[in-house]
Formats: sequence, C-alpha cells, structure tokens
Amino acid sequence: MHELGIMTGVMEAATEAAHNAGAEKLLKISLSVGEMTEAIEDALVFAFEALKEGDPFTADADLDIKIIRPSSRCLECGAEYEHDRFHMLCPECGSFATELIAGRELQIDSIEVDLPDEANEQES
Repeated sequence: MHELGIMTGVMEAATEAAHNAGAEKLLKISLSVGEMTEAIEDALVFAFEALKEGDPFTADADLDIKIIRPSSRCLECGAEYEHDRFHMLCPECGSFATELIAGRELQIDSIEVDLPDEANEQES
C-alpha cells in the first residue's frame, strides 16, 4: 500500500508549510492525483484519516482529491486524446508511438489554514 507513504509525505509537506505560515491549524489539503500513479483514492483517504488522528494541528483537516484522467499525444499524427490506463493506442492512426501528457500528476494544489486572529494579537 504505497498510499500510506504518499500521504505521509503530503501531510509532512502540508504541515511544514502551515507551520511556516504561522498557522494555528491545518484545515484542508487539495491534491491532484493522476490515474497512472495507480494510487487508490479510498486508500489515500484512509491513510489521511489515520495520519491526522490524535494530532490537534491536523485533526479537523479535510482532504480534497481531484483524479486526473490520462491523456496522450500521438507522436505520428499529433492527435491528443484521453484514454484509460491500459489502452494508449492513438485512436486516429493506431500508432503505438504515444507520449503521456497527463495522468501522472501527484501534487498538492493548495492548503487551507487557520491563522491567528491579528485583531486579538494587537489588543494584547
């Protein structure tokens, strides 16, 4: 289950960025995950839930995952097309010479954090 390793890295990066921004809490992580990574969405969510449990900084955080369908470009005729993980042949000319242009993504798109209330800080 490589999803636990993926989510461990995501949580570490998001938590570090949130701390560096002076956040009091991590509220949400938005990810883009390509189908070609073979990461299973339910397993990513399960790993996220397990990793955030018991940590007051991340306990209430949400996870938003956008799954990116694979698409390729034919190196023979230049056609661009979406496909599944197994059928990458060019639908226009039938060529095997294709280049994957989307579907391998695995990135943090954004994080949402709870920052300290500056009005309260100014009154202190």
